[in-house]
Amino acid sequence: MAGILNSKVTLITGGGSGIGRASALAFERAGATVVVADYNAEGGERTVGIIKDAGGEAMFYPADVSNPEDIEALVNKIVETYGRLDCAFNNAGIEGEFAALSKCTIENWQRVISINLNGVFYCMKYEIAQMLRQGGGSIVNTSSVAGLVGAARAGAYSAAKHGVVGLTKTAALEYARKNIRVNAVCPGFVRTPMADRLIDRGTLGEKSMIASEPINRMGRPEEIAEAVVWLCSDAASFVTGVSMPVDGGLVAQ
Repeated sequence: MAGILNSKVTLITGGGSGIGRASALAFERAGATVVVADYNAEGGERTVGIIKDAGGEAMFYPADVSNPEDIEALVNKIVETYGRLDCAFNNAGIEGEFAALSKCTIENWQRVISINLNGVFYCMKYEIAQMLRQGGGSIVNTSSVAGLVGAARAGAYSAAKHGVVGLTKTAALEYARKNIRVNAVCPGFVRTPMADRLIDRGTLGEKSMIASEPINRMGRPEEIAEAVVWLCSDAASFVTGVSMPVDGGLVAQ
C-alpha cells in the first residue's frame, strides 16, 4: 500500500513494540509522517530509528496514556511540529494479571482499565478536538477478540476491550458528519511481546493459542498493521464504526 497515506501525519501510541511498531513501519511505507508515543522510551526511540534509517519522517514523544495531561501535551506537540493530525492509532495497552473475577485484585482492575480503556478515551478526546479544528481525520483503536467475546480469567482486560468497542461506535456516530471516521481492530492471538509474556508465565499455552485459531497459527503484527493502514486510508472512506476482527477466524466459531 505504498503511497496510500502520502503526507498524512499519524500518531501511534504503544509504538515501541509489537503491533504498534509494525504499524509505525507500515505507515511509513504508506508515505505517512509518523509520531510514535510510548511509555517505554527505549522501544519508542528504536522504532523511530528504524523509520529514519528507511528514509522516513518520524518523531518520538514519551507519554503515559493513562495520564490525560500527557495526551493533551502529545497532541499539542504534534500540531506544533507538523501543523495537523490526520490519523491516530490508539494502540497502547497491557494484559494485566489473569485471574478469576473473585481473585482479580482491585489494583489490577484499576491499572488495566486506566491504560486500556481510559487511555483510549483520553486519546480520542484530544485527537478529535484537533480533527474538528482542521476539518477531519481518521482514528483506529485497538480492541481485541476479547472485546467481542468473553475471556475467562481476563475480566479486566475483556471489560476494557469491550469498552473500546463501545467508545468506537459512539464516536463514529457522533462525528460521522464531521469527516472523522472511527474504527477498531480486534486482533486474535498475535506473536507479540505481550503474547510471549503470557506464554512465559504459563498463563496461556502457545499450543492452545494456535488451536483456538481456525487458520492454525498465530497472527503476525504486520498483518494487524496492514488492516490499520487500510482503515486509516481513503480506501476505507465509507467505513466507520466497525470493530474489525483480524483473528484468523477465531470469533467466527
